[in-house]
Amino acid sequence: MLNKYPMWKYLLLLFIVLISLLYAAPNLYGEDPAIQISATRGAKVELSTLDKVQDILKQSNITPKSVVLEDGQLLVRLKSSEDQLLARETVVNELDSSFVTALNLAPSTPAWLEAIGAGPLKLGLDLRGGVYFLMEVDMDEAVSKTQEQMVQDLRGDLRSEKIRFRGISKAKSATGVELTFTDQSILDNAIDYLKPINPGYQFSESVDNDNYILTIEMTEQKLQASKEYALQQNLTILRNRVNELGVAEPLVQRQGTDRIVVQLPGIQDTARAKEILGATATLEFHAVDSDTNINDALAGRLPSSSIVYKERDGRPVVVKKQIILTGNHIVDAQSGNDEMGRAQVSISLDSKGGSMMSRFTKNNIGKPMATLFIEYLPTGKKKPNGKAIIEKREEVANVATIQAQLGRSFRITGLDNAAEAHNLALLLRAGALIAPIQIVQERTIGPSLGQQNIDNGIKAMVYGLLAVVLFMFVYYRKFGVIANTALLFNIVMIIGFMSMIPGATLTLPGIAGIVLTVGMAVDANVLIFERIREELSAGKSIQKAIHEGYSNAFSTIADANITTFITAIILFAVGTGPIKGFAVTLAIGIATSMFTSIFGTRAIVNAVWGGRNDIKKLSI
Repeated sequence: MLNKYPMWKYLLLLFIVLISLLYAAPNLYGEDPAIQISATRGAKVELSTLDKVQDILKQSNITPKSVVLEDGQLLVRLKSSEDQLLARETVVNELDSSFVTALNLAPSTPAWLEAIGAGPLKLGLDLRGGVYFLMEVDMDEAVSKTQEQMVQDLRGDLRSEKIRFRGISKAKSATGVELTFTDQSILDNAIDYLKPINPGYQFSESVDNDNYILTIEMTEQKLQASKEYALQQNLTILRNRVNELGVAEPLVQRQGTDRIVVQLPGIQDTARAKEILGATATLEFHAVDSDTNINDALAGRLPSSSIVYKERDGRPVVVKKQIILTGNHIVDAQSGNDEMGRAQVSISLDSKGGSMMSRFTKNNIGKPMATLFIEYLPTGKKKPNGKAIIEKREEVANVATIQAQLGRSFRITGLDNAAEAHNLALLLRAGALIAPIQIVQERTIGPSLGQQNIDNGIKAMVYGLLAVVLFMFVYYRKFGVIANTALLFNIVMIIGFMSMIPGATLTLPGIAGIVLTVGMAVDANVLIFERIREELSAGKSIQKAIHEGYSNAFSTIADANITTFITAIILFAVGTGPIKGFAVTLAIGIATSMFTSIFGTRAIVNAVWGGRNDIKKLSI
């Protein structure tokens, strides 16, 4: 019989609609203002923390909706934004620096919906408000650091093999190292030893007077690998720093070959975020060269193995170039005060770093050791290629006499104040950036502007929906009502499916994608209904016209939607940020609109008119 569906198709349609409704439902319940309390490295949020927070709130006359400990974090739901801000300020003042307190918005989803994994759509930066940073990695400095590491490694390798060399320095090409030897036989021995253990490098020889020079340079593949490593390490470290800031649902992702995008939804202290993310502070520990007279050093008469740095008050210090330990081996750092009340940072090293520090201090008890503080600062100037010039600043934070053999834990002093100690500890915990980064673009979106974007987006969608609904009802009558019903379910399905996708975020361009889908969703029905009209005009029966209308219009509908779907895929593949959000919404909208426009409306039409021979006129 024409235009009759079997029962399983109706049940399948009903199941898909119910699933979509269930997963779209959490978006109706809104969100509660909340604070989120998490622990930094070395600390833990426990039941005792929960009790302490409840006592703090009670003393401040703040009554929370709920306080829940889950997944190592404490979530405190509050009744208003005023209570939220007051609660955060109070908790930050009362809890120690081992805990990070962040503002958050907690979904008010009922427990029975959470039990099936249903949750509201995550909102992007343009809808929730927050900060957007586009950061550029200084790849020239990354390569320079790789060169410095090559110098250190090659010096150590040759000394361990007792191969004597006259000198070692960076090559002028900025991608390698030059080694100088006294005769050809020693150079040959060095090549025989170094070449097998240094794959990815090019070896070349030259002679300059009595100097036999070996140049070791990175191949193009090694150079690209070095840059990729710097970018990936900076990505990891920036994610650690964002976690230290306590931002809920942040986004840190690469863009191109040397840029990183950081989005911090809901953050309010933008100055601190910029300071922490852009900072490139790290530490190096060097032995002090006590044998070189400071006046000789200032006059330029100092050994090639030593270098002069200055302390904060301007006093020069001669230190050995050889690095005892770098900040890469630091696994934890906590700020505090010493016995005299002065700011200090207590440092814990990994096992390798602890062994290196232990070996050095064991053989140098009674000798001074310098802590070198290194950071990169923007100069405001640019290179000819348009990239920012960053200045490297190095200063001796303190010089301490080694009193005993040190292990994996020790402390540094000489810091100006507690705030500096706290920031330094945060940076050291998160890790030192492999290469300095520069913030090249910054945007701040206030929560009120984000809400305005939501309101405007919803208005655009409602107005567009009303216009389409009215047109379809007037022009296609009862069939227009069916198309409108399918259109409403299409919107529900888009929201439901996006809520189900892990990591999917609704942005302002995403709302634009939904608005576009509202207009596109009825295109298929317009084609079908016009084809039915044509079949009726050709004198065919009502049942035959309905059947032919749906069958013959399918290929045209499929062609139009597939080409748009391919465009959405290309936008997702090559686009970034908001473009991806638009592409995802558009692709989902195309898929759901085809389902509702063809399968959904056909099911309703079949249920109302299918198989009936008593119909004299069709309301189309």
